Amino acid sequence: MDVSIIETSSLGDRSYLISAEGTAVVVDPQRDIDRVLHLARDRGTRITHVLETHIHNDYVTGGLELARVTNAEYVVPAGDDLRYQRRAVKDGDIIDAGAFTLLVLHTPGHTHHHVAYVLRENTGVPVGVFTGGSMLYGSTGRTDLVGAEHTEQLTHAQYHSVRRLAAELPPETAVYPTHGFGSFCSATPTSGESSTVGEQRDTNPALTQDEQSYVDELIAGLTAYPAYYAHMGVINIAGPAPVDLSAPEPVDPDELRRRIDNGEWVVDLRDRTAFAAGHLGGTLSFELSDSFVTYLGWLYKWGAPLTLISKNHEDIAEARRELVRIGIDDLAGAAVGEIHTLIDGTEPRSYRVAQFPDLPPASADRKITVLDVRRTDEYDTSHIHDAINIPLHELTDRIDTVPAGEVWVHCASGYRASIAASLIDRPHRDVVLINDDYDHATDLGLTTQ
Repeated sequence: MDVSIIETSSLGDRSYLISAEGTAVVVDPQRDIDRVLHLARDRGTRITHVLETHIHNDYVTGGLELARVTNAEYVVPAGDDLRYQRRAVKDGDIIDAGAFTLLVLHTPGHTHHHVAYVLRENTGVPVGVFTGGSMLYGSTGRTDLVGAEHTEQLTHAQYHSVRRLAAELPPETAVYPTHGFGSFCSATPTSGESSTVGEQRDTNPALTQDEQSYVDELIAGLTAYPAYYAHMGVINIAGPAPVDLSAPEPVDPDELRRRIDNGEWVVDLRDRTAFAAGHLGGTLSFELSDSFVTYLGWLYKWGAPLTLISKNHEDIAEARRELVRIGIDDLAGAAVGEIHTLIDGTEPRSYRVAQFPDLPPASADRKITVLDVRRTDEYDTSHIHDAINIPLHELTDRIDTVPAGEVWVHCASGYRASIAASLIDRPHRDVVLINDDYDHATDLGLTTQ
């Protein structure tokens, strides 16, 4: 058997293709299924089963479409009222893929009906377990995504689910989680690129703490998660539409200006420093990187017209792929070209880019504001002296509370700050983007605990 990882680093998730003797099974596929189809073709295998560990809350699944186009059996945990045909599996069921089997274990916690799939050789020996959002690498999945009223119950359930996996599986069993590689679905940060059940027995909090300590610590540590999560389960329950990765309609400079003037979402994908050096007033900076889709999805007003700006068509195609993963399908168009051609005679806006050593002390004759757009829990741990904290995901609703005048904006690395700087960039403000690691501020003695 071979287990191939399909990484989606922008969402912190993994999908898997298990193959042997010309047969393949896919676990938790992302919506852009062309990656899975190419991998299966490269392996010379036919996909016979597509498995979901749970109804996902952080991305739109590709499972339904993948099963349809490959004529595979679609396997989903029993319990959810879904609007499409599937095989609903429960604890103890077996998925027979010929050269190997997968045993279903009910592992509630991340969701009520969550399951894990134990990969077994034909001899019945377990060799791996696909844990979805239960046992992660040094952590577990968060338990608050299906409603606050369920969080305590699900946290207790998560504890017992992880303990069940550790008790029933040999220590050498490989662990293959879906979440935990930067995903906000993880209750706490994870560590490592691979692990086994035995290693988790020594490091996973559900296995090293007593039940109440685990529950109390997990719930106390839960932080804000992206707003677009509210839409993912709804889409996945209804059944996602077939994916469309076609190029959006081109937008000329006149139409681009009209959309900006109308207050529509016009997103510039260029590097954050290039945006700062010159951009169209009213556009937003979302540098195309691994953080792009998480933060755009977090701030985006669901269903609003969205136009992209980039210097090349390749970036537009990559951004479209990222957006369909979270269900943003209907792009209003894209403007491609160097920024001076898109400005078309209008006056560009710009602002300064600096680092923490450049931050001047406040004085009677130079009043400055330091705006920290990290999450509240990050700010409470440590922050710049006298900085005000407005988390990025709250900024659009609180933008009128940002003081006029000179505003220095920072986060942990510069990415969130670059989005915030573009949001508050107005004629009555002198914006400075601090494009620097926060640790640098700590080294300089600028922070307080």
